[in-house]
Amino acid sequence: VQLQASGGGLVQAGGSLRLSCAASGLTFTSYVMAWFRQAPGKEREFVAAIGRRGDITYYSDSVKGRFTISRDNAKNTVFLQMSSLRPEDTAVYYCAADRRSPSLSAAMGPNAYDYWGRGTLVTVSS
Repeated sequence: VQLQASGGGLVQAGGSLRLSCAASGLTFTSYVMAWFRQAPGKEREFVAAIGRRGDITYYSDSVKGRFTISRDNAKNTVFLQMSSLRPEDTAVYYCAADRRSPSLSAAMGPNAYDYWGRGTLVTVSS
């Protein structure tokens, strides 16, 4: 199984970025997909998750209204559209895949996830 995240970079505060995560080696539609992030010196934190059919999403309070998670099951890819970026959004962003959780509410902790990508760095300058 491979999860390949891309799309990170340097952006000014208020700007936008779109992250992508291409999955291979798994039955994509069997997995809840999520994005987590980890800032320097901090623990990995949940950002957003999307259900297997793409019809249900869940966000952390810190990104709600600014970030949008989506997925293209035909292309085995999950996206994170990030807008109104803030310096505190600076982190390495990881995509993750969860096969076991029966609902998104059970899929907010990192321990729920079976597979992780390597991460892509997002830096927001003030």
